[in-house]
Amino acid sequence: MTSVADKLAKKSERRTSKKQVRLRLMQVDVWSVVKLTFLLTLCLGIVTIVAAVLAWTVLANTGVMESINNLLNDVTGSEQVTVETFVNFGGVLGFSVIIAVLQVVVLTALAAVGTLLFNLACRLTGGIVMGFTNN
Repeated sequence: MTSVADKLAKKSERRTSKKQVRLRLMQVDVWSVVKLTFLLTLCLGIVTIVAAVLAWTVLANTGVMESINNLLNDVTGSEQVTVETFVNFGGVLGFSVIIAVLQVVVLTALAAVGTLLFNLACRLTGGIVMGFTNN
């Protein structure tokens, strides 16, 4: 009787034939690229919004806003000028949401246009040849 380890050792001794396959990429489905790009840019938009909220929270809690308020008061000579009169949390959140929505729309459209251009270039040049091997 042979053990399982002996059987596995015999299998690993056999050489597998390395077969190389050459494939030609002729077309990429535009709808698949649009769906994937939309999901990826949606995640990127959420990251943008979270980063803006975290940056505001860190700046507000570490005393940076008070330091900027003191600087503004020293420069203007009045006690009524604060950072919040120019920029507040709602404004930062709204701006980051607008940037995230624009990011999703623009990057998804650019990916669709890029896919169409790739497909056109593949029709003109005959595609991209790739080689794959069997390990």
